Amino acid sequence: MTTDRIHRGSTDVPIDAKVAFLSRAKNYPEKPLRVDPIETHMSWVFLSDAYVYKLKKPVRHEFLDFSTTDLRHRNCEREVALNRRLAPNVYLGTVTMTVDRSGRLELGGEGLPVDWLVKMRRLPAERSLDRAIGRGEASGAALQAAASLLANFYRSSPPQPMESTEYRRRFRDKVRSNHAELSRSHFALPKSRIDSIADLQNRFLDHNAALLDDRAAQNHIIEAHGDLRPEHIFLGPPPVIIDCLEFNRDFRILDPVDELAFLAMECERLGAAEVGQLFFATYARTVNDNPPLPLVNFYKSCWACFRCRVALWHIVDTTVRDTARWVSAAHEYLGIAEHYLRKL
Repeated sequence: MTTDRIHRGSTDVPIDAKVAFLSRAKNYPEKPLRVDPIETHMSWVFLSDAYVYKLKKPVRHEFLDFSTTDLRHRNCEREVALNRRLAPNVYLGTVTMTVDRSGRLELGGEGLPVDWLVKMRRLPAERSLDRAIGRGEASGAALQAAASLLANFYRSSPPQPMESTEYRRRFRDKVRSNHAELSRSHFALPKSRIDSIADLQNRFLDHNAALLDDRAAQNHIIEAHGDLRPEHIFLGPPPVIIDCLEFNRDFRILDPVDELAFLAMECERLGAAEVGQLFFATYARTVNDNPPLPLVNFYKSCWACFRCRVALWHIVDTTVRDTARWVSAAHEYLGIAEHYLRKL
């Protein structure tokens, strides 16, 4: 589509038309020099000189629903509110995409709303934790400040009461769901490895129920970040943590140790196990919580299986071209799950 106009009076604007409109720098109020569009599984992200605009795709999955304009609007508002907990000056608000009487799309116009976007300040990519790890520079005061930000967030978050049996059931369901997904024939993963991983995780749940029961009974479950990866942590100054998982609250109801296990696993995968150790040590000192290592390794094994699933989703995504990269990642995460299970 080469025009910013749609059929007059219509609010049913195809996603391709919205992407085309947002890909042109002239359509932004601040008139940036250029705009770089990036497609993800669930969104289109548009990087301008100073800002980032995020447009949610009109998709529906078992764990999220962006299929209507109202649902996307609600999720945009929720994304801003939740992310202001750990990145208060980054998430600027939501912006309306409208269509006027002549059929012209506008950002923040006074016509009929056809969609909403999240607007953020653009952060320097080189300050992300994954980039710092890649340069061998993830250390010092900046890293400690990020770890303290997260630990203080956990300490100040109110507990989310949960019965011990319910907490254990959640992990039974995760093991079952991961096993079913990874066993699908078109992914062609070795069945013996998938079965063995699930068997060892279930065995842990059979013999170490008290470890999980204690986390729930001692009110360690909170509403956390939900997607704590190194690329979501920026070392500042000041440090900020972005891209909280907003679309499904259940995915944010976590033991902080579970979430830190995810971060530590990803840091170790990048060759920086000491970074995860620092985050854990800062948490333990701030919250006065020293979780048992077998529980941490179990959490890591579950996250590795989930990340294997995410890699496989890329393989079946028709918009992804470099499928070999994701096949390799899936096998890497399988190996990581096995590695942690051997430590139980």
